[in-house]
Amino acid sequence: MTEPAVTDRRTLPELLAPLAEVTDRGLHAGDRFVSWRDHLAASALRVVALGRLLAPDRPPHVGVLLPNVPEFSYLFGAAAFGGCVLVGLNPTRRGAALAADIVRSDCQVVLTDASTRELLGDDLGVPVIDVDGPEWRAALDAAAPATPPGPPDLPPVDPDDLVMLIFTSGTTGEPKAVRCSQRKFAAPGKMLAHRFGIGARDVVHLAMPMFHSNALIAGWSVAAAGGASIVLRKRFSASGFGADLRRYGVTYANYVGKPLHYILATPEQPDDAQTSLRIMYGNEATAADRAEFARRFGARVIDGFGSTEGGVSITRTPETPDDALGPLRDPVAVVDPSTGEPMPTGEVGEIVNAAGPGLFDGYYRDEAATADRLRGGMYRTGDLGWVDEGGFVHFAGRLGDWLRVDGENLGTAPIERVLLRHPAITQALVFGVAVEIGDEVGALLVAPGLERADFLDFLAAQEDLGPKQHPSQVWLVDGLGQTATFKTTRVGLTDALGAPDWRL
Repeated sequence: MTEPAVTDRRTLPELLAPLAEVTDRGLHAGDRFVSWRDHLAASALRVVALGRLLAPDRPPHVGVLLPNVPEFSYLFGAAAFGGCVLVGLNPTRRGAALAADIVRSDCQVVLTDASTRELLGDDLGVPVIDVDGPEWRAALDAAAPATPPGPPDLPPVDPDDLVMLIFTSGTTGEPKAVRCSQRKFAAPGKMLAHRFGIGARDVVHLAMPMFHSNALIAGWSVAAAGGASIVLRKRFSASGFGADLRRYGVTYANYVGKPLHYILATPEQPDDAQTSLRIMYGNEATAADRAEFARRFGARVIDGFGSTEGGVSITRTPETPDDALGPLRDPVAVVDPSTGEPMPTGEVGEIVNAAGPGLFDGYYRDEAATADRLRGGMYRTGDLGWVDEGGFVHFAGRLGDWLRVDGENLGTAPIERVLLRHPAITQALVFGVAVEIGDEVGALLVAPGLERADFLDFLAAQEDLGPKQHPSQVWLVDGLGQTATFKTTRVGLTDALGAPDWRL
C-alpha cells in the first residue's frame, strides 16, 4: 500500500451518504443488530443531544472512555457528521495521567459506562455521564423531537475539519493527542476498501480498541466505504475470534501488535481454513505468525507499517522478504536523522516522508512537538530503518533505541526479531547498556525454562545475527508491559534493573 494521496479530499459524510437507507447491513454486537439506517439515525440523535450539552464558546470536545460498544460507534458517526470532536481516552491510563489527558484535550464532558467510570476520580472538573444511565437516556429522549430524519442538519464538513483526537500509544514516552481530520479517516478507508474489494457482502471484524486509530481507520472506515457490515467486539478475545468468524461470516479483520500470535495460541479447529475470512490487515505481526495464520485460516495476511500520526505508510507486497516492511517508494525515504540526507544501502537511518506531512494534522496544543515532527520540511517518524539491495525497507527500532557498539550503529528491532525465533522466548526487549565507550547489547527476555548454554548455542546458530548484535547482558523477567494496542511499552522498563542474570 502506498500512502493515501493527500490530494484525496474525501470526507466521512461522503462515505456514509449511500448507507442512509440501508437496512440489510449494519452493526452486529453480540445478539444485537443495528442497520446502517438506524445507526446513522442514532448518530444524528447524538449530534442534537451533545449540541445541548456543549458550550458553544469552547471546543466541542467529548471524551469517550468506553470499550467497543455500539454507543462508541454512534458517537463516532456524530463526530463524522461534524457534530462534535471525539477524544479517545485510553482505559489503561489511570489517576492523574488520565485526568491530565482530559484537561489537555479540552474535554467538556466525558462519557463512560459502568466498566470505566471507576477509572476516574470524583474531582475531575468536567461532567461525567454514564451512557447506560438515566442522565444520558434523558438527554437522548429530550433530543429526539428535535432530530430530523436522515443525516443531521449541519453545515457541510471540510476534509481538514477535526473529527477526533487520538492519543499515541506511549510506548516510548508520554502520549500525545494527534489531530485526526475527516480526510485522515475517509481517504484510507476508501482506498483500502477498493484495494481489498470490500463491498456489501463483506463483514468487517472490529476488535481493536476504538480509542485508537487502527480500529477506526483500518476497520470502521473501511466498512463504511465498502457498505459492509461490522462485527463489534467489546474487547479483543483470541478464544472468541474463531467463533466470530463462523457466527457472522467475517471476511475482513484488522489488527495491531500481537493478536495473530494470541489467536494462533488457541487450539486449531478442523474447519479453520474453511471459514469465510479472506483478508487480515494490520501491522507489527512477525513473519512466522503471518505465515502460520495464513496457513491455518486460508486468509491473505497483509502487514503494513504506519502510526497514529499517519505521516508515513508502507505495506508489504508479495515480493517483500519476510523480515522487511515493504518496498521503498516515494515519498518515503531513509535518511540521516541529523542531516536529512538519504542513507546508503544497508545503513540505518530514520524513516521519513520526504514530501512533507502526508496525513499528519499535527498534535493538539503541542506546537513544539508538531514542529519537531516536521523538521526540514519532511515528516519524521522517529523510527529507524535500512534499505536492502532489493530496495526493501527493514525496521530497526526507534531513534531512542539506537545502539552504538564498537563504533557501529545498531537497531534493536532486528535483534529482537532473531531472539523471538527461540521457542522458549515469548517476549524480548533489546536496549543499550552504557559502558565506558559506546554501548553493550542488553536484553530483557520472557523465557520460562531457558538455559544459558542453550541460549548461547542458539545465538551461535543464527547466521543473520552478527557478533556485535549478540546480547552481552541478559535479564530474565516474568513479563513486559503492554499498551492497550498490544505493543510492548519501553517506558521505565530498564530504569531500575539490578545485576543481569547472565553476562555473556
